[in-house]
Order: sequence, then structure tokens, then C-alpha cells
Amino acid sequence: MTQLNTPYPSTAYLTGFLRSQGVDAHQCDLALALVLELLSRQGLLAVKYELEAELEAAPAPGASPRVPSARVAAFLARFDAYAQSIDRVIAFLQGRDPTLAHRIAGGGFLPEGERFATLDAYAQGVAAGDDDPLTWAFGALGTHDRARHLATLYLNDLADVIRDGIDPRFEFVRYAEKLAASQASFDPLAQALAAPPNLLDRTLQRLAHDAVTQHAPDVLLLSVPFPGAVYGALRIAQAARAVPGLGPRLRIVLGGGFVNTELRELSEPRLFDFVDHVTLDAGERPLLALLEHYQGRRGASRLVRTFARVEGQVRYLHLAEPDVPFEQVGTPTWDGLPLSRYLSLLDMLNPMHRLWSDGRWNKLTIAHGCYWKKCSFCDVGLDYIGRYETASAALLADRIGQIVAETGQTGFHFVDEAAPPKALKALADELLRRGTPITWWGNVRFEKTFTPELAQRLADSGCIAITGGLEVASDRLLDLMKKGVSVDQVARVTKAFADAGVLVHAYLMYGFPTQTVQDTVDALELVRQLFLNGCLHSGFWHRFTCTVHSPVGQRPQDYGITLHPLPPGDFAKNDVGFTDPTGTDHDALGHGLKKALYNYMHGLGLEDDVRVWWDFPVPRPRVAKRRIERALGQVS
Repeated sequence: MTQLNTPYPSTAYLTGFLRSQGVDAHQCDLALALVLELLSRQGLLAVKYELEAELEAAPAPGASPRVPSARVAAFLARFDAYAQSIDRVIAFLQGRDPTLAHRIAGGGFLPEGERFATLDAYAQGVAAGDDDPLTWAFGALGTHDRARHLATLYLNDLADVIRDGIDPRFEFVRYAEKLAASQASFDPLAQALAAPPNLLDRTLQRLAHDAVTQHAPDVLLLSVPFPGAVYGALRIAQAARAVPGLGPRLRIVLGGGFVNTELRELSEPRLFDFVDHVTLDAGERPLLALLEHYQGRRGASRLVRTFARVEGQVRYLHLAEPDVPFEQVGTPTWDGLPLSRYLSLLDMLNPMHRLWSDGRWNKLTIAHGCYWKKCSFCDVGLDYIGRYETASAALLADRIGQIVAETGQTGFHFVDEAAPPKALKALADELLRRGTPITWWGNVRFEKTFTPELAQRLADSGCIAITGGLEVASDRLLDLMKKGVSVDQVARVTKAFADAGVLVHAYLMYGFPTQTVQDTVDALELVRQLFLNGCLHSGFWHRFTCTVHSPVGQRPQDYGITLHPLPPGDFAKNDVGFTDPTGTDHDALGHGLKKALYNYMHGLGLEDDVRVWWDFPVPRPRVAKRRIERALGQVS
């Protein structure tokens, strides 16, 4: 499970590449298919039967009778309302029934569960005499957006019901994530995969069976970008193996972001009960080698970045060969994916946050890897960061043109780790020269190269939003992180984009080694000033996690911390605990940081002392009240 509004790009990239090499390749999105099957009248009926069967089953000896949760009880009591509305709501979120917005926004059409209680959080923004807490967010004419937000809450209510009554691991985005994330042992996954399948498992297995039967492939590639995709991928592998006459001869290959970060030291043979091979890093070269191997034209010893089980033991097979140059990886294709069936959701009432879940974006990479590759919290030594390659602006513009011609859609999300400013300027110039009208957004470093002139040029080429890492808003910690930026510089760059009409989102971090309570209070004060001065429109606080592949994980002594021993195991390895001598309780601080930011994004509390966001004493900020104004040159 990744997103419901747009396909994850890995299959589109690999399908386009394999076809450019003459390989007959097809792709499908079984995560979307699973959600659409569940979120239908028939799917909810199946959910109801499963819930009722679970409640009617005899309790174990000595156990109390089964009692439904409040959410499950409410769903069963209002089932008819859910059954009558679900197909229409999905059609509305897919853009097939836009006039339904009036019924949804008017109230009374959707059954309202616990998720609708969040609407109360907006009440403080209600204008005097206005009894509608969404009016201030959407305005009197924002009927469509209002309806999509309410419909998203309705779907989240249904996800809660499924989680309460059928599968506690269920998430639209991170399904069964804890079974795989940094799990040293394969045991939790093995036990879950050996358990009797529940309704979700059976549905996914049937969908996988149908897809494999339809395409009858020789090779099945499973992309697992995140830990929350691993369990589903292995359930798909189980189903594919069971297809009569096809499964036993099918070769199954596992790859993707999760593999590239967490399985680099894989030695667990049981994983190969489900798959034949596991590949690392960019998939193009390993897949070409594997296809030659399957055709009998390459021996196993000449595979590239590939794990296999040989005589019961896991072996890493790697013949060093050059990767396929970025300019030769081909153009991504979305052929085979049901682009009209993705759901345009609206989780948060913030214009920047909605880009992640609202609308379908064509995903494209401007350059492979990161041109900076120095940040101490990042996996800078791994291929997806460390191998930096670019493509010409003309080639990128050609790819954009081909994608628009195929999909009929001109929205692009550039998914680079940090899009290089030189390449962005060249692409913007090329798009403007060709008269190619697109809408795009992406991630950058807030570096001084992004002058007001360049920000305006990017906006002219279609840039509507920029994301970037401010991390801990502290010059001392930014220097320790090797970010290569200062707070004053970030202020000037973000203001340049904001003045050009571009939405600006900041990735923020707390809990970095040696960060004190004072550092955290000062960082929030700087974030407050950035919002107050119109530099930022939104942000998100991430709790720092040390990974084994980052400079912090590789050289903890340089950052004043001591790593905890990793648990023994032969499966996933990524996050690593540590002891920070400062002893700061970052978990306690995190709640106040997130509460403050939530209000700042809605224009609230910007004049308040930042200490009000914590319910325990914290020190006074040491930051000058007009620090950001001075950085922007507005005061001397």
C-alpha cells in the first residue's frame, strides 16, 4: 500500500525500460484493486458478513463473549447507509460523478463516524455568527473541496472498522508495516503468512491469481517501496505460486526501496520460499542479467546485485557491470494502469499537504541520486542517493511530452531526492521555449542558487509547489547535519518561492543527536517567524531516526552518541537505537511541536509565545524576535 491517488512510479519506470529493451512487460496495481474491491457495495457486504461471523463465533474456553468495538457496532447499525452511499462516493472521488459534491457537502448523505469529530478542531477558525466550521477553510464556493474532505473522512471511518474488526494491521498507506520495518527476524512475517487468510488476504490472493492468469508471465516482479508493502507482496507471491500450470514455473523477483535500504545484509533463507531472487538498487541492470539467466544465456555467478538461495543458504551474486545510464533508462509508461480509477482524496485542509493525496500526478525523475549527498542523517552511501547522474533538458522535455501524450494529463511530481537547480533551470527554459504547459512540483535543497529570478522562472514554467528540508531550524545543528544551508539562507530562498506564487513546504526534524530542549524551543520560534513572514505555507515534523547506512549510524562518535547493539537476526536491518548524553525527552517535546505547526498551517497562534504549545515548563526562546525579518532585509 502506497498511495490511492496516483500509481507509485517504480512499475512505470521499469515497464518503460523493459519495453525499450524489447521485453514484453505489463504492469498492474493490486493495492488499488484491493481497496476498490473492499470499498464497494459488495465489498462492504463481505466486510459485514466477516464481522458478524467473527462476533458469532464461540469464544475460546474461559474467554469473555465477543463484543464489537464502538466503531464496528456503529458500522453494523448504519450498514444500509454505507451500502447505499459507497459506490457513489468512490465515483465522486474518481471524478466520474462531480455533481454529487452538492449532496455530500450539504450534509446528511454520508453516515458520520468518529473521524468526523476532527471537524471540531477547525471551530476556532469560524467567523462570528457562522455555524459551519469548514466555511473558513473552503469559503462559500468551495463545495467540491469540502465534499472531498468529508468523503475522505468517510473512507477513513471505514478503514477504522476494518482495522477494528478484521485486520488490526490494515492501513490504506502502511499495511502491516510493523511486520517488516527493521525486523531482524523473519518470524513475524512467516507467522502472519502461515496464518489462515482473512477477508483482505483472500481478496488480494484472488486478485493476484486473476492477474497472473490473465498475463501468464514467465517472470513476476514485485516492487516493495516501503515496509507496508512487504506483507502484501508476499501474499501475492503465494497466490501466484498456486496458479495451476503456471505458478510452479514462474520466476518471482523482489525489489524496491524497502529491499534497497533494509535487506542489504539479507541471509534469511525462508524469504526464498516465496521469491526466487532479490535485487538491490536500481533495477535495470540486475533485471537484464536475470532475464539472460532465465533464458540460459548467463550463469548464476554472473548475476548483478542479486540475492539467491543456493543449497539452502543465501548468497549474494554480483558481477560488477556498469549501471544503465540515466539517459538510457527510457520513458516511464502508465500503460496498463487504470488511471481513471485512482481516488482524489483530501486529508488535510492545507493547500500544500493536499498535493500528496489529491489528484493524479505523473511521476518523473530529473536526475538519479542526489547532487549534494552529504547530509549526515541520510543514506548517502547507497545507490539511490550516492550515484548522481543527469539527463539533458531536451531529453527530459521529450519524456514529459511522451507522458502527456499517453496519459492526457499535464501534472508532474518530480520525485528527486533533491532536484538540482541547474537542471531545473535548464528544463524550465526548455519547457518555456517549446511552449509546453505543465503543472509541476518537487523537492529541492533550499540553497542560495534559488534566487528570486530563478524562483520566478520555475513558476513561469509551471512550478506550483516546492518541498525542502529545513530539518532542525538551528545553525549549529544544520552545520552538524552538513546540510550546507543556514536558517537565514532558508528564509530568503523560501520567501523567493513564496513571492513567486509557489507553495512552500518544509520538512522539519526533532531529536537529532545533541539537540537540547533549548534547541527545540529556538527551532520552533524560527519556524513561527518563517510562517509569520510568509516564507512557509506548511511543514511536517519528523522524529529523527538513526539508520545503519547514514553517516550518523556509521560514525556515531562524531555526533556524540552511542549506538545500541542491533538485535540478532538475518532479515531486515535499518533503524538503530542510540543513547544521547543530553538526555532530552524528545517524545514529550514532539506533541507540542506538532500542535504548534498544525495551527501555524491554518494561520492560527502566530503571534503567541511558542511556550504555550507545551503543557510543561520550557525555557524562553533565545532567538531574536525579528531574526527572520532581518534575514529578509526588511529591518536593519
